[in-house]
Amino acid sequence: MLPTYKRLDGQKRVAQVSFKKFISIVLSLPLGGFTFCVLWSLIFEFERSTRTHCDVSNLLPSLSAAIGTYEPQKTIWRLAICLHMPARLIIAHLYYKYYRDVLYPSRHTLAKVAYALNVIENLALVSLSLWTSTNDYEIHRNAFVTFIACSELYMLITYILNRNGRRDALLPHENKSNKWKGYLFIINLTTFLLAGYCFIRHNSYCEPGVYTFFAIFEYIVVWTNMGFHMTAVMDFYALKVIFDWKHGIYLSNKS
Repeated sequence: MLPTYKRLDGQKRVAQVSFKKFISIVLSLPLGGFTFCVLWSLIFEFERSTRTHCDVSNLLPSLSAAIGTYEPQKTIWRLAICLHMPARLIIAHLYYKYYRDVLYPSRHTLAKVAYALNVIENLALVSLSLWTSTNDYEIHRNAFVTFIACSELYMLITYILNRNGRRDALLPHENKSNKWKGYLFIINLTTFLLAGYCFIRHNSYCEPGVYTFFAIFEYIVVWTNMGFHMTAVMDFYALKVIFDWKHGIYLSNKS
């Protein structure tokens, strides 16, 4: 079941784009920014970005070193996050309306919790990007903890709502979307825990290569988080994003 968005009478459209293209553009900003930062760090800042206090062999920069320590990586990442954030908040609101349409009334409170977690996750992402570990560690640390906690809880609650809270059976595209949500949540949580283990082990024993595995697991956490949000393409495959001067940006299933 898809939510209904009626066309407004007399409106003049400036442009319209499928939701698939819209979310692909939205997520290409953080994905492109992240890819640029890692590659730039490897090519131009390899020694500095891969060095740790242990001074052992390391092949990849950590996430914080790649996006939050050096220029131009830090500015590129901040721009990517800030530019895509309004669209992410619009999508969060769309999901809330969607769940009000398809869930049992008894699950609406949990849907509100999921919506709040999604919004807080996005705001925390902005905060940890603007306040890095090098210029304000305390704010960055608190924002990171908030981001991870809200992200994992949002993924879990979203999967549970789709699996156990629906009034009607999932349609094929919704079922496919929720299966991917479950896979990506498990991978995301597992690699986050592995990253934490590698970080602690590196700081405790200073073994060569352990910090490289820490960086790899960090990257997978980032990719699976983006992939989870990308499943919106399957949930809202029939919608179009409409741009017009009078009403701004809205979503419609009308041609």
